[in-house]
Amino acid sequence: MEIVAAKSGDAKELAHLINLAGEGIPEYLWSEMASKGQSALDVGTQRAARDEGGFSYKNAKVIYKDEQVAGMIISYQLDEPYEIGVINEYPEVIRPLIELEAMVPGSWYINALASKETCRGLGIASTLLEDAEHHALSHHVNTMSIIVASENPTAKQLYLNKGFQLKAALPVVVYPNCIHGGDWELLVKTL
Repeated sequence: MEIVAAKSGDAKELAHLINLAGEGIPEYLWSEMASKGQSALDVGTQRAARDEGGFSYKNAKVIYKDEQVAGMIISYQLDEPYEIGVINEYPEVIRPLIELEAMVPGSWYINALASKETCRGLGIASTLLEDAEHHALSHHVNTMSIIVASENPTAKQLYLNKGFQLKAALPVVVYPNCIHGGDWELLVKTL
């Protein structure tokens, strides 16, 4: 499986995948930004097609299968120190995620990792995780981090099998069409 940089033409598929990775939070936030007649996915696609911003195709790596995006990852080193700022200025649903990120400043953070539903079980997520680990080491970063919903056992088991361990947890703030409740769990791996 070849990992390549995403292209702007992948924006719609990236929006779909980041919504999967984000447990539906992206779609909820995009729906709040949508203009009349615009879908949440339209907003996500526009955001993914931008040249800048955290969720931009320029920050994503993908694996293609049959000329379609089969899986994607967005990963990078968190700032150290990690400055939260005023937590109440963030949407309530993402506050626990930001608080957990702040617990691992300087780590190589897996912001989003997802495979298309039809491509699961092919090793795509594992391959993308291994590539992220390589990039962490090449940047002299010795810790990786990821946040997963406690009620998402498939994803959680993948990360545990790859050597991640539970560091902390905070309750999920329930939002419309919330996929999983329980806790957000911060998992870390020492490289």
